[in-house]
Amino acid sequence: QVQLVESGGGLVQTGGSLTLSCVASGRTFSNYGMGWFRQAPGKAREFVARITWSGSGTYYTDSVKGRFTISRDNAKNTVYLQMNSLKPEDTSVYYCAADKSPYSPALVRPSNWYWGQGTQVTVSS
Repeated sequence: QVQLVESGGGLVQTGGSLTLSCVASGRTFSNYGMGWFRQAPGKAREFVARITWSGSGTYYTDSVKGRFTISRDNAKNTVYLQMNSLKPEDTSVYYCAADKSPYSPALVRPSNWYWGQGTQVTVSS
């Protein structure tokens, strides 16, 4: 059974930084792509970033390009989301996601994910 546990959320001022972490368990971490999504109140969950199983490919939604960085440490079964230059519109619950399929092609965003419980990020103006 795959388990994802996020941490690192909190309250930060506009322009500040936060790093989210997600520890995965229940299978061989290095064989699967990982991602981050977010959901603001009253809005649908949206894609933020993903990293391929090999770590060689990273992809971002346009609104966070140049500000957020996704990375992974296979030795620690952990994926990170470094968030810089935070804006009030980044306020959301952030969810860690794990691809259900191993070795997914880099150019195809996975459509089936396992989800973490979410961590709140609030950016004050």
